[in-house]
Amino acid sequence: MKKLIILFTIFYTLSNTLYAGIMDFKRIDESKRAYEAKDYGKSIKLLNKIDAKSPQKEYDLGNALYKSKNYDGALQAYKKAKGIDEATRLYNMGNSYFQKKDLDKAIDSYEKSLKLRDDKDVKFNLELAKKMKKKKEQQKKKQQQKKKNQKKKENKKKKDNKKQNDKKNNNDKKQNNKKQDKHQKKDGDKKKNDKKQKDKKKQGDKKNSESKKSKAKKDKNGRKKATPSKAQQEKSRAKRLKAQELKRLMKKMQNGKTPTMLYQMNAPQKPRNGSNVKPW
Repeated sequence: MKKLIILFTIFYTLSNTLYAGIMDFKRIDESKRAYEAKDYGKSIKLLNKIDAKSPQKEYDLGNALYKSKNYDGALQAYKKAKGIDEATRLYNMGNSYFQKKDLDKAIDSYEKSLKLRDDKDVKFNLELAKKMKKKKEQQKKKQQQKKKNQKKKENKKKKDNKKQNDKKNNNDKKQNNKKQDKHQKKDGDKKKNDKKQKDKKKQGDKKNSESKKSKAKKDKNGRKKATPSKAQQEKSRAKRLKAQELKRLMKKMQNGKTPTMLYQMNAPQKPRNGSNVKPW
């Protein structure tokens, strides 16, 4: 009984394996036809359904992924496809890196492939990758130089703007200084004029004061007296006559001639104009 169960198990396993192998073979064949028909999506699906793990399956999957422009997936598949022709695998990996614009890794893969086998397509792609790298480096340098020139231009513009602003500020400062100087000069001139007016007024007041003092002094010394009034003139004349009479009497007394009648010292009557009064 046990032998029978074992035989049945072996038969079932072989049958499943055979069936799986037949199905895998069928899927590989369908995948190949889909790939040739450029139906890369269908080819990828069929290859992913294959349970068997083999370098050939990974390589075919890598090719289908590459054609569908899934370069990252293609690289992963090629890396697992170790065991197939190494020069071809490296060449396809170089192509995937090239499509990803990773030129350094593409060049490295092409050079490794050429070491294993000389191939004109690999050489062509290698030279193309090097030219692309050189062009990319030149573009990079050009962009860097452009940025440098742009930065230099911006710095120059900033400096020019700064110079213009400084010049404008200096001009504004000069204008303000001129205005201040003008105002200060105007204020100074005004102060000078005020001082001159004040000094002039002081000089005028001093002159008037001196003139008054001089006039008062002249009046005191009998010079240029002001014209007296009529009453003052009469009074002054009476005083003079009285002084003259008194002088005359004193002279007579000295000569021993005493008058019989003294001249009354009263204010004399107003003499006539031009008459000489002689009381004796």
